[in-house]
Amino acid sequence: MRLLTSVLASLACSLAVATPTAAPVRAEIDLLLSKLQASGCEFNRNGSWYSGAAAKDHLLRKLEYIEGKSTVQSAEQFIELAAAKSSSSGKSYQVKCGGEAPVASQMWLTKQLGVIRAAGGKGKS
Repeated sequence: MRLLTSVLASLACSLAVATPTAAPVRAEIDLLLSKLQASGCEFNRNGSWYSGAAAKDHLLRKLEYIEGKSTVQSAEQFIELAAAKSSSSGKSYQVKCGGEAPVASQMWLTKQLGVIRAAGGKGKS
């Protein structure tokens, strides 16, 4: 009986998977991360600077983790849950472009999201 209970509990857990992120939301997130990758800006997490490509890879892994637990309802929610700060240290992420002072990644990404939306979702500036 104990084995049957264990098997049923495991099955129930595997069925309790979040519904996928809606395609339009995922498309916005993908455009946002592509914009970060192509920006030439650097991304700081936990005291180290990374390229936009490395930042995109890291944030995609975080997105996949979050999607395994719940549904991402908006690009803003993705920024808040995955792209604003480290889930391990709690430190805010930063973005630095050229000689400009670093800014909070949440502010930079939110601004870029506005640019994407103003361009009709095509990501052009």
